[in-house]
Amino acid sequence: MTVSPFVEIAAILLIAAIVGFIGRALRQPLIVSFIGVGILVGPAGLGIVTQHEEIELLASFGISLLLFVVGLKLDLTVVRTLGPVALATGVGQIAFTSIIGFLIALGLGMTPLTATYVAVALTFSSTIIIVKLLSDKREIDALHGRIAVGFLIVQDIAVIVAMIGITALGAEPAGDRSLAVQAAVVFAGGIAFVAVIVALAVWVLPALTARLARSPELLVLSAIAWAIALAAAGEVLGFSREVGAFLAGASLAPTPYRDTIGSRLVTVRDFLLLFFFIELGARLDLSLLGMTLGSAVIFSLFVLVGNPIIVMIIMGVMGYRKRTSFLAGLTVAQISEFSLILGALGVSVGHITAETMGLITTVGLITIGLSTYMIIYSARLYEWLAPWLGVFERRAPYREMGTGAPAHESADVIVFGLGRYGGGIVRHLLLRSRRVMGIDFDPAALAYWRAEGVPVLYGDANDADLFDHLPLDDVKWVVSTAPDLDTSQVLLHHLRTRGYDGKVAVSARSADDGDLLRLKGVDVLLRPYADAAEQAADAITSAMDRLSAIATATPGLREVRLSPGSMWAGRRIAEVPVRDEFGVTVLAVSRAGRSFFNPGPSFQLFPGDRLILSGEPAGLDRAVDYLGRVEPTGAGHEQEDFVVQELAVGAMPGWAGRSLADLQLPKRFGVTVVAVTRGDHTMAAPDPQRPLAAADRLVLAGTPELLDRVRRS
Repeated sequence: MTVSPFVEIAAILLIAAIVGFIGRALRQPLIVSFIGVGILVGPAGLGIVTQHEEIELLASFGISLLLFVVGLKLDLTVVRTLGPVALATGVGQIAFTSIIGFLIALGLGMTPLTATYVAVALTFSSTIIIVKLLSDKREIDALHGRIAVGFLIVQDIAVIVAMIGITALGAEPAGDRSLAVQAAVVFAGGIAFVAVIVALAVWVLPALTARLARSPELLVLSAIAWAIALAAAGEVLGFSREVGAFLAGASLAPTPYRDTIGSRLVTVRDFLLLFFFIELGARLDLSLLGMTLGSAVIFSLFVLVGNPIIVMIIMGVMGYRKRTSFLAGLTVAQISEFSLILGALGVSVGHITAETMGLITTVGLITIGLSTYMIIYSARLYEWLAPWLGVFERRAPYREMGTGAPAHESADVIVFGLGRYGGGIVRHLLLRSRRVMGIDFDPAALAYWRAEGVPVLYGDANDADLFDHLPLDDVKWVVSTAPDLDTSQVLLHHLRTRGYDGKVAVSARSADDGDLLRLKGVDVLLRPYADAAEQAADAITSAMDRLSAIATATPGLREVRLSPGSMWAGRRIAEVPVRDEFGVTVLAVSRAGRSFFNPGPSFQLFPGDRLILSGEPAGLDRAVDYLGRVEPTGAGHEQEDFVVQELAVGAMPGWAGRSLADLQLPKRFGVTVVAVTRGDHTMAAPDPQRPLAAADRLVLAGTPELLDRVRRS
């Protein structure tokens, strides 16, 4: 029974989805899963694949789009910004890996040409996999992440040059031309082709893409057409469609629309690239894989261990810390999808056999599979190996000396993570006159806060050596904004082993993570999205909603929020002179979704409270401006210190069984009852008529002297 191509491809896609799901559960890149799908549906497996031409055509489109997106993201400014390290590491790693790999291949009995192909295949690392893994770990902006991206760009350029060379060498000589003359003709044609593309990129494409960008769909369609057209032109001119597609992407890289085009093409690229790996797996002869397994293991060990060592040696000589060198080195512990494409190109021009292609594929499967786990668990690996990695570090790693804070700096709060959320925490802490030290692995963030006068250190919670340089004896709070549970646990471990006895606040993604972290001793859980949602709900459910019915009967109503740095935060209403100065009354206070109407003169205000004011419009405007002040303007308004403390009801004779209204704590002592804690439940704005139990705990706010009066009573 003959099966139509449509049914065959539908079955392949269904199997690919199932195998891909299993691969993701094992935390493996889809490349490994897709090659496995090819083996499964090929002659060695279920034998489903019969429409090789259709699948090969789709694979060609996928490879062309892959090279197009790589060219589209070609950012030479990254290489220039990182300076010598990207070029030195990229070129040095390519040179050393190819030379050593060539010698190993010769030692295994390969011919020089085959050994050259195998050695070159071992040098390239997967840009797609590395960028994806580093992005998932939020390390793409770290120093080691930026260095890795830098030498990956160098590798991408090198692989394009290699493809041009292979195509030139593999071309059939025309007429009486020698191989050298044929190669020269191909290179000359390539130079002319590049010159035309550069001219279009400078004078035509910027204006054209600006017009096309008025319709995003047309922009993406035109980009695909441009990629495939130049890929076809490259094939016609004799130096491969891959090179043409890469140049098409590079020609659009300077435009402001490259990110839009790239993001919209990723899914299409991955879908079509699936067919390349399926075709590759389907054509693999498993008997050849068995014959080359011994050699594959040797080459895989060289890639998994030797490549990182080469990078660590180069970066160590250049003055980088052993941790930065190690993390960057792990990113080259696998071969690339380009290695497979390069091998397939070598088979097509007759330079290598199917057996050699099977060897390269086996090395790819082994190294991609294992290196994924190495990168995911890089922090743990470094912790194990750190004692032996000192040989790769200079006595003074001067390249990173400028990223540290002075050794004599002390701080009240240490904040790990200086992104938007962590940076906001630092800014608000500075408004409260706290001494803050920031820690991050993003050099740009460190430079910004250093310019703001904040002491900073390069590193993260997974860097065990970092904690030896922190002034933990003086620190009252350590704050981590990383929501990753493993990072928070590592942070707690390092703090505990160094005898830190202050408080810790960490971010948590879920309630389960938060419960586990509380059991491990975390004092405060930060929930960026949940807290923001709660504040947003507070902002739209204020007392102003309930006062709208009487708004027309009053001279005027205005709402003002006390900022975190307000000079009136911590004061009692009686101390806020808005009535005497502006003829304005505090009609209500909204706090945490609850509204307090007609608060008395002893009602204490807190940062974030929203005051609903009543009065004449002119007086309201002046009062709102007055309450928004951050710094006191006169000696008569010096802010009084206040604290928040818990008091057990059972410890106070005669309090159990009585209500807050009976006790009249604000009137008798001038303190405010912030909340009542009963068991695991905390009641903010508690009912004043509800009787208190002996096991209840009152959360009181006031000056230390007033709270002492309460306890002495």
